Amino acid sequence: MQPIFFVIPILFALVLLYFAFLRPWQLRWGATDEEIRRTMPGDDIVGDPSFNATRAVTIGASAECIYPWIVQMGVNRAGWYSYDLLDNLARKSAEVILPEHQNVQIGTLIPMSPDGKQGMYVNDFKVNEWMLWWDNKGDSSWVWGIYSEGKARSRLVTRVRVKYRWLSPAILFNLIIEFFDIVMMRKCMLGIKRRAEALSLSKQSAG
Repeated sequence: MQPIFFVIPILFALVLLYFAFLRPWQLRWGATDEEIRRTMPGDDIVGDPSFNATRAVTIGASAECIYPWIVQMGVNRAGWYSYDLLDNLARKSAEVILPEHQNVQIGTLIPMSPDGKQGMYVNDFKVNEWMLWWDNKGDSSWVWGIYSEGKARSRLVTRVRVKYRWLSPAILFNLIIEFFDIVMMRKCMLGIKRRAEALSLSKQSAG
């Protein structure tokens, strides 16, 4: 029997496993049912998204200790607090707040490419509450929301919505997001958590 007859059933089983179990899990990692249902800024940008992921993590810090880490993200900026070898040109993500990258405005590019010329743009924001990025075309949006649960405890919730265009050159990037986004996103959110909690402790000690 030709090897291909063994490969096809295995591939079919893997695809079935992904859509039945792994995809539902990764599209809502850490998020509660309420957070999944909650409307977030930018939900109206991408209609009928092919990829709609809401992830969340609890952080032992106030919004003021979390928001600055989000503002400065990006290649050639503070990095992504994730796997730097893969998403930040092997440069170590920042461990401190970088004042030179704190003054973002609507339209600011959040660079994601090695040359720093491609990425997403700041669509809107509310300081210490949320920041919304989009692709300037309406095919993808990425929002970060910070929800206070007390003086020094917050929920960081992020939502990525993407509309696949199967004949577009961007489809390869979309499929990379589909299968590997959770790996980078989980590491990124935990990286923000660690940094924000360290900043919070530092401020408490100094105060």
